[in-house]
Amino acid sequence: MAATQVHLVRHGEVFNPERVLYGRLPGFGLSDLGLSMAEAAAADLVARARPVSRIIASPLQRTRESAAPIAAALGLPVDIEPRLIEPANFFEGKRLRGPDGALRDPRNWMALANPFRPSWGEPFRSIAERMLAAIDDAYHSVDGGDVILVSHQLPIWMVHRAVGGERLAHDPRKRRCDLSSITTLAWRGDAPVEVGYANPAAHLQAGATDVGAV
Repeated sequence: MAATQVHLVRHGEVFNPERVLYGRLPGFGLSDLGLSMAEAAAADLVARARPVSRIIASPLQRTRESAAPIAAALGLPVDIEPRLIEPANFFEGKRLRGPDGALRDPRNWMALANPFRPSWGEPFRSIAERMLAAIDDAYHSVDGGDVILVSHQLPIWMVHRAVGGERLAHDPRKRRCDLSSITTLAWRGDAPVEVGYANPAAHLQAGATDVGAV
């Protein structure tokens, strides 16, 4: 047997008063608003009344903190999966926008040379492949029930585009993967397909100042 569905949950808002691109940098946990977002995602998953067999999170602090209320509500531990991690990024620790933003500095323009790869970080193809491999392993790791994976915006978006047969290169401003959103996959034969998207923290989004990755 295997899982029935796999739910990809994005973490909640990060406490980031300097508004830098945090990427894989340590020390970036959830804000108070982000904690509320994570609790909203947990409430949504509980309200579905589906059996859940396993919870797995990226190793970064913000995803582990986002998984915590889900784990508490469902009475399950959180396993860590390195393949769910945020991609490395040339601009980590830098502000991207504003008068002193990294995008205005000519010394950084080399990192923007190829947005289709992209040249500023891990290739889109690599992100998609490791995410799909982690999802496949999680899907086959249980005997029934659902699996919840807590990850990051770009990795989840790469899965969305890959399973939908879409080109992986895209405009980062047009990702449909809100904070604490839930993207649900089911299997048709041996292949995963997207069967649902929910944004349980939509009512909290207006107050968010989170800066995601490019």
